[in-house]
This record gives sequence, C-alpha cells and structure tokens, in this order.
Amino acid sequence: PSSSSFQPNGASEAALRCEIEELKRKDLALDQEIAQLLSEGYSLGELEKHISLLHEYNEIKDAGQMLLGKLAVIRGVTTKQLYPEYDLELSD
Repeated sequence: PSSSSFQPNGASEAALRCEIEELKRKDLALDQEIAQLLSEGYSLGELEKHISLLHEYNEIKDAGQMLLGKLAVIRGVTTKQLYPEYDLELSD
C-alpha cells in the first residue's frame, strides 16, 4: 500500500506540511507575545494563572451554552430567544 493511503482523512502530505508551517508561525507569534508581556512586567506565573482562568471560563461558558440549547429545544424556541429572559447579551 502507498504511504498516501495512511494519511488521516485523506489529507495530502503537502496539506499536512502547510498545517505544520502554520502551527510553527502561531507558536512563534505566541512566543513573541509572551516575551512582550514579560517585558511589560508580567510574571510567567501570572500569565499561567490567567490562561488557566480563561480555560475555566470557556468550560463554564460552554456548559451554559449547552444548557441554553437544551432548554431552547424543550421550549421549542431558539437559544437567541432565551437570552433576554436570563439578562444575557448576544455577545455573552
């Protein structure tokens, strides 16, 4: 069998190489952003704590969105229609 038959989801080697290069660029950009924040006086501990809190916030928000979705299905309305009832902004 050819090596291309083992590619995940039929992705070509060239597409995977492009994805790797894009991830390398993102990694470099994040390293530069971290260096900038460190130069502004933030500590690595503060940054790690902030990232941890952002992850926790996103998990809680995802759970809330899931519950709103289930409630919307039960009531036969859209999730958007529930936002005013719970004093939520569409950007929340």
